[in-house]
Amino acid sequence: MPQDMSFDLPVPTDISPGLEDARRHNLDWVCRLGLVPDDRSLAWYVSWDMPRLAALGFPHARGPGLDLLADAMGFFFVFDDQLDGPLGRDPAETARVCQGLIDIAHGAPPAPGADPCTMAFADIWARSTDGAHPAWTARTAHEWEYYFAAQAHEARGRLRGTPADLDAYLQVRRGIAATDLPFSLGERAAGLTVPASVFHSPELRIMRRAAIDVTLMCNDVYSLEKEEARGDMDNLVLVLERAQQLTRDEALIAARNEVNRRVHRFHDLAGQVPTVCTQLALTERERADVVGYVRVMSAWMSGYHAWQTETQRYRNAPQVVPPSGPGHLGQVLHTGVRRPPHPGPNPLPAQ
Repeated sequence: MPQDMSFDLPVPTDISPGLEDARRHNLDWVCRLGLVPDDRSLAWYVSWDMPRLAALGFPHARGPGLDLLADAMGFFFVFDDQLDGPLGRDPAETARVCQGLIDIAHGAPPAPGADPCTMAFADIWARSTDGAHPAWTARTAHEWEYYFAAQAHEARGRLRGTPADLDAYLQVRRGIAATDLPFSLGERAAGLTVPASVFHSPELRIMRRAAIDVTLMCNDVYSLEKEEARGDMDNLVLVLERAQQLTRDEALIAARNEVNRRVHRFHDLAGQVPTVCTQLALTERERADVVGYVRVMSAWMSGYHAWQTETQRYRNAPQVVPPSGPGHLGQVLHTGVRRPPHPGPNPLPAQ
């Protein structure tokens, strides 16, 4: 099975000590906002353990910062699952729905009576930008825009019915994988301010792209069966299989090689960062923030990988949600598309 494949990623050496508090907060948050409308959807959501992803991926985060990260991780996965099924095969409707979320990232308030997904994003955005530097807010608003806008192009891929070429795949996949958002949120939680001259240096830009690709490509391997059953075309294994005329096993090995190349590239460039800081005459505080940002990226790669090899989201999905339907048990994103009642098996046992 794809879930059994290993990657050349270090095992996380730390986890935030605030995990249990974050679990309690996140459970209250998803229930209060209506992201899990019944006991069955709550049990399925709890089995994913989004706070553990936050604690592993951002071991430096504490208190409200870790709570925000856990909530953001939960939002990403619940929102993603809302786009399975009929909505995810309607690019125009997906674009319309996502435009309302993009507007919030650019300053608009949520509409009266907004659905739980919209209210959850509005809450995450308000909390993350409270007291943030204007430059961070502007940059992160664009990252949210890319994330939401890319959803319509994933829907186009489902209609196309065949995988795109590698370049087109990466443009869409980096978008729906949330691109730089985990790094920006981790940067905020760590209280870092990375100077623009370093943030946009070739070294950090390439490192950021490599770290993004590592997480999304590993995820493509572990979620392959789930996505293939739903007709998702933006998956690295499917792309390589078609483009290079590979067998499934050959495509999985090729995907692992793509990941390993990027991991090695990331670490090679990390060794060059001190020279960049010296050449740009950074202060000691600025150097510390840059080093901290590199740690944020590295910890996210390792922590995400550790979480996705353990979570029940991928291993138990076929027993909980129908292979061809939405991956979440509750409809919490309101659209003009009518979804059939969600069948599915009996509720999960208590966790």
